Amino acid sequence: MFHVHKRYGSHIALADINLDVEKNELLLINGASGAGKSTLLKLLYKGEAASEGQIIVGGMNLSRISSGKTPFLRRKFGIIFQDYKLIPGITVFENISLVLEVAGNKPSYIQKKVKSVLRMVGMEEKIGSLPPSLSGGEQQRVAVARAIAGGPDIILADEPTGSLDPNSADTIINLLTTLNSQGVTVIIATHDQSIINKTKGRVCYLEKGRIPRPRPVEFEKKPAITI
Repeated sequence: MFHVHKRYGSHIALADINLDVEKNELLLINGASGAGKSTLLKLLYKGEAASEGQIIVGGMNLSRISSGKTPFLRRKFGIIFQDYKLIPGITVFENISLVLEVAGNKPSYIQKKVKSVLRMVGMEEKIGSLPPSLSGGEQQRVAVARAIAGGPDIILADEPTGSLDPNSADTIINLLTTLNSQGVTVIIATHDQSIINKTKGRVCYLEKGRIPRPRPVEFEKKPAITI
């Protein structure tokens, strides 16, 4: 991201954001509610368009790609939301298989892949369940499975533990760090300091839509020693 701005009318959501994310990196974007974390994530997959500046993802300049190529950009991402975004009237299997069907995969592959990702997150026995019958932690694990089903290069997690109890939150963070150790770039937006304390990743702080400049280190002045 190079000098990226995002405005909604007169409201400035993001201002002059410069940010590099390396391949296979684990990045935590930290800030209070309203700091611009969700907006920043949306800009990465063209959920929103930047008002100014350049965003380059995997060699693709987002300001220059056509709307027809946007679906190909989004296949680079797996996205996890705080409120899960599962479709309540269809099964766990169907929620995940939709991602694979859109990408044009064959039914035999979809069957195997859905079972594989559910096994990875410990939810294989819930394959035929409807999302409302699951706990919050279980729904978020299904959301993680859906996010990784398409084999994304990058996972974006927007407050993934915001509505979970501490044990479920730990499970989700452990899943994300495991995926990162397997070579997936993971970007987590969170206001939760405990996640930052538990996770070994680079931290980017957002404050009122800006990344604050580091303050200069002030050294304590000591009295001169007379010999």
